[in-house]
Amino acid sequence: MKIAVISDIHGNMEAVDAVMEDIKKTECDKLFVLGDYAMAGPEPQKTIQYFIEKENENTIMIQGNTDLMIADYNPDLFKKLSQQAPVMASALKDDVKQMSLSDKLFLKNLPAQKEIELEGVSFLLVHGSPRKNNEDILPDTSIEEVESMLKDVKAQVVLCGHTHIPCGFQTKNKQTVVNAGSVGRPFTPEPKACYLMISVAQGKCVFEHKFVKYDNKKASEKLKEREFFGADKLAETLINPKKRHF
Repeated sequence: MKIAVISDIHGNMEAVDAVMEDIKKTECDKLFVLGDYAMAGPEPQKTIQYFIEKENENTIMIQGNTDLMIADYNPDLFKKLSQQAPVMASALKDDVKQMSLSDKLFLKNLPAQKEIELEGVSFLLVHGSPRKNNEDILPDTSIEEVESMLKDVKAQVVLCGHTHIPCGFQTKNKQTVVNAGSVGRPFTPEPKACYLMISVAQGKCVFEHKFVKYDNKKASEKLKEREFFGADKLAETLINPKKRHF
């Protein structure tokens, strides 16, 4: 069995199309989507519609922290985010204007986490960490900290995203933690769309991060054309990744 794992799409349909074409070539059996579908990207509403149409028994989707921001948007949330990351707050406000009620309900009703067993392997799907949807699991996170995040987690494999940086860990309890990276706003030295491919057989997994070239210049131009405060900064991160939040 082959499983493709994608995360952190952030409204980037250019990247989605390129990644899904690459996935199609491998004849995957399942698709796991780990959240952050729309916020602060070139085409947020179009991206949500794409994933609404992909709902089926072979596609398992969970909610990211920014999905909940869109679903629960209110003036207090905007004010709080403006103090921490004014560009992201501006993007969020503009995103919400594009959303229909059904778009927001789709994001609202996604599960925060999901457990599933396939081919004798138990998986836990989270966005940030098993503890919090906005907790970072990064390449330089200590193994002790990763293990503390897995307290009471029984799954053999924990799949996450959120940081936009792919990485992986093996704990002393022989649990595997893999960050799938980001499809829509990668923070790797070369900004290719990143996803995770898992081959499962006889209770064992083989993991491979795959990097896909896409038209990031076109995506950047689309984002810049949205013209909310800081759209140009976010557009530049698709070409030259520097920082996740502004």
